[in-house]
Amino acid sequence: MSEIRINIIDNSQTISGDLHGSLGDVLVASLAAEPETVEELETAVERFIPKDSDWSFFRSFRKGENFEPWDAGLLVIDLVAKIILADSTYSYYSNEGKVRIKTDEGEDFSLPYQLSDDWKCVGSMPEFEFQQVKRREEILQNPPFNAREILFGKPLCSFIAAECSANKNVTDEDLFTNIHAKWLMTVRDDLKGKTPREVLLEKQDFIDSDLHSRSLQWSFTKFQPPPIPTASAAYKFAGFGRHEIVVYYDLFRHLLGECFENEITNAEVLEQIASDWLNNPQGEFSGRTPAKIIESERRRINLTISAHECLIDEDCPMCEMIAADFIDTPMFWGLDGSNMEYDRFEFSFCKTLAEWEAEQLRYEEFNRKFDEKHKKELKTDGDFFEENQELFS
Repeated sequence: MSEIRINIIDNSQTISGDLHGSLGDVLVASLAAEPETVEELETAVERFIPKDSDWSFFRSFRKGENFEPWDAGLLVIDLVAKIILADSTYSYYSNEGKVRIKTDEGEDFSLPYQLSDDWKCVGSMPEFEFQQVKRREEILQNPPFNAREILFGKPLCSFIAAECSANKNVTDEDLFTNIHAKWLMTVRDDLKGKTPREVLLEKQDFIDSDLHSRSLQWSFTKFQPPPIPTASAAYKFAGFGRHEIVVYYDLFRHLLGECFENEITNAEVLEQIASDWLNNPQGEFSGRTPAKIIESERRRINLTISAHECLIDEDCPMCEMIAADFIDTPMFWGLDGSNMEYDRFEFSFCKTLAEWEAEQLRYEEFNRKFDEKHKKELKTDGDFFEENQELFS
């Protein structure tokens, strides 16, 4: 009882075939690449099964549907409606799971994966058919759009230029922070009734999780997983991950600084300044180009540095030895947004105000306990000094 019948449905075709249940696990894990066609799904499978020939993953599949369960059960994946029907004794599927891969030493490793919240898992054919019609209608009425045209383009620059003109005589030290917060928290029609902040954070957890999974895979296999193709819908309409959100924060503040310092009122001038900043190396990103950081994240490519670049002390023999041991192991580089105003909800990575308030309470409790512990340690040190004055005289 190890084979399952698999159906793959996209907007133009349905194919079906029988595969080992473990390959069904690979197919579901591959959905983290957000494929929308059979061809894109086959490319996504290469994240876990490297392609070294013209071999096709779906070579044994036939045209047309076949929903009759086989051996260990049935797996149906609708790439358009984003529904998974799983009725199998081999595996249980949900938006989170693990898939078995081989390490560079040939050992099995359970690699975690997470699908986006767009995906829904059902357990019966009647529920699948009902949800399929419903979700396809919802997607047809709400097609994807490129939010970056608004967040990085003329709407952003027009907003900044207008705020610069309206506040040119304001001396409030929090002016930049307040203008930035206003942009993030303002509902916009061109963002389908959402705020820029909501759009930025909509898929951040999912993107970050997928990049973490890729880094684990690369570390254990010594093989860099293939990126998402730039021609795919997953790239064109990609959500925003932590790296792009941090880059976006710095871009906004750069544009504000340029606008106020040079009294720029023309949005097109700001657009050019934004383009120049995005496409040139920046010191705050260790000389990396912001646009390339963004593209790497959109394609789910981990940013790396060499073991030698991680050295804290180049004159330390021990550090050199450690770097030599990890010469074939990737060291991952990333942005955490530590320069952002986390003491304000608008700039946090919390999706709701309640979540942010709970986080602030945890911080306060942690700081309180830390201060108490620190005071006890200082008192202990003071007692020791008083009791052993002769040692310090």
